Parts: sequence; structure tokens; C-alpha cells
Amino acid sequence: MGPLKDTRIIELAGIGPGPFCATLLADMGAEVIRVDRTRPSGLGLPTETRFDVLGRNRRSVAIDLKSPDGAEALLKLVERADALIEGFRPGVVETLGVGPDVCMSRNKKLVFGRMTGWGQTGPWASAAGHDINYIALSGALHAIGSADGPPIPPLNLVGDFGGGAMFLAVGVLAAMLEARNSGMGQVVDTSMVEGSAYLSMMFHGLLAAGSWTEERGRNVVDGGAHFYGVYETKDGKYVSIGSIEAKFYELLLERSGADRAKLSDQWTAADWPAKRKLLEEVFRSKTRDEWDGIMAGTDVCYAPVLNFSEATGHPHNKARGSFIDLNGVTQPGPAPRFSRTQSEVARGPAIEGEHTNEILADWGFGAEEISRLADAGAVLQA
Repeated sequence: MGPLKDTRIIELAGIGPGPFCATLLADMGAEVIRVDRTRPSGLGLPTETRFDVLGRNRRSVAIDLKSPDGAEALLKLVERADALIEGFRPGVVETLGVGPDVCMSRNKKLVFGRMTGWGQTGPWASAAGHDINYIALSGALHAIGSADGPPIPPLNLVGDFGGGAMFLAVGVLAAMLEARNSGMGQVVDTSMVEGSAYLSMMFHGLLAAGSWTEERGRNVVDGGAHFYGVYETKDGKYVSIGSIEAKFYELLLERSGADRAKLSDQWTAADWPAKRKLLEEVFRSKTRDEWDGIMAGTDVCYAPVLNFSEATGHPHNKARGSFIDLNGVTQPGPAPRFSRTQSEVARGPAIEGEHTNEILADWGFGAEEISRLADAGAVLQA
């Protein structure tokens, strides 16, 4: 199942964007094996394996990469892989003897996907950091937040997952396509700074055109415009409005019952704060469910602001099957959708080293070799 069926990918276990990228590829049908450590990893995984939803859809082999035998075992796996993805700091895998040059000498078609915050080179390349730091350096963080407050971290969606994992996945897939024609693999250097900057591309164009101000909360899509934002309702919940186009704005005025005379001039930015206050009063006059009854499914460009738990039960999401239940844990289903080679979730998260012997046998290791590696402590079957 899935468009990546018969594709083999090795994931060196990590946190955040690496596992998310591996899950995306595995959901789309790739055979992804996660290389875990033979000792507790300390990666901050949930205490119960079933809650580690970023670990779904793949098997786990535990290898001690600090052992020469363990490094050699990984290289033997590399010989049969289409791609390898890793998220260590620059130079770590080279120190372990499994860097891209060594791996690609064993498999010239291998795509070596590298995920870091700052990139493989540059004066900050070896420094520690997290999502918030990377999107701060790219300029993305500065633009997010209200006019009267500091920048607000958008969870870790923009750096780890959007600017990191998604760009790594696209880069690895593109390089694998190219390798089919050239017969040669290559290194994919993915930086969360550059990925989150890329996501901000449109705003650089608007800034250059004089259509964007770098003051937060003063622009159309950053909450500055009264017709694009979030409003509190009578019951303390929220609704979202995105009535940018004139015909949608007209429908907003009609459905909301707002004072047309005071809200008729949509695009005079100097009037946006006053108009926002008027709409705040309007939306506080009814509950979120009441606004659903008035605006849901219309061209107002409206949706209730749902928390994670509410989102899983919303009728639209249920009709689409957007969320699934796996081992008693509700979580997003595969995306995007394919008409013929459908993605699927075939297995839950694996215990570290749960499939060591099985994977090694499937990937060409003999029984005696597996036993020898286990006796030497180079691999571990959980």
C-alpha cells in the first residue's frame, strides 16, 4: 500500500523533525526501519510506547553504533537501502564511521538525508538549539503575535515539522527520483532556519513591495485586519474569520448582523482597530455554537476554533476520516490522500529494538551472524 511501496529507508533515531519525516514516508508506504540505541536513549519518548505516535508504522532495530561491529552492521543495511535520514549535530555520524562518504561508498545510489537546525555549515552549525531558536533566526517568529505583545511561538510546527521534516521529506524524495536516472545518490542538507525562511517567502515579496509592515498585528493575515482574525464568543470560546475577498466580507456583514455603515470601508488600514472592536462586540453576543449555526459551511470563510480533542470529533473531520484510533490513542490519519495507492497505518509504535532479529534476517543477515553480533553487544533484541 502507498505510493512509496518497495522503497527502503533507514532512520537513525532522534527527536522531533526526524521521526516526523520518517512517519510521513512510512505512512505513504515506504519500509522504514528505525535504528535505535542498545541502551536507553533518553530521547524523551513517552513512558508507554503506544503514546509515541511519531514512531508508528515502522520496525525498530537496536544497534550500538559506537561499536565497530555495530557500525559495520548499519553499513550492511545501507547497502540495501534507498535512503538514510539522520538528525545529529554536524560531524557526529562521521565520528561514528557511518558518515555519508562511507555509506555512499557502500551504496552509490544512497540518498543521505541530514536534518539540523542551523545547517551542516556556518558559524552556528555545531551549536545546540531548538525550534524556537531556528525560527527566530529566519525571521518567522518575529512576525507571529499580537501588536501589543512579544512574538508567540507557534508550537513547534513552523521549525521542527514545517521547515524541517517536510523539507527533509521533499528533499529525500526528489533525490531518490534523480538517483533513478543518474544512478548516483547525494546528501540532502536540510536546515530548519532555511526551511522556515522558505515558508516565509511570500512575506519577503510583500515587504519588498511595500505591502507588509514589520510591526506585528498590523497586516492582513497577522491579525491586524478586522476581517481576518479570531474573536471570542459569549461562552468564552473562539471563532475564526477570514473574509478577505469583497464578496466574502459582504456575507460576513450580512450574517453577523454588524453595523454596515461603520464597517463598510474594508481596506482602510487606519480604521482596522476600531472596526475590530465593533466586531468583538458582535461576536461576544452569541455562543460559539450559535455562530456555527449562522456561519458554518457558508462563504464567510468561517470555522470554530477547536482544541485538539474537539477537532477529532467534528462532523467534517469524522466524515473525512481525518483522525484514526490506534491502540486506544486518537491521532491524525495519513495525509495527503491518494486515489489509487492509498496510505495506511499498518502498525503502532515499536519498542526500541523490538524487531532487531527480524529486520536483520529480512535485510540479508544470516542466523550465525545475528547471533555473533548479539553476543558482542553490537545489536540487541528487546
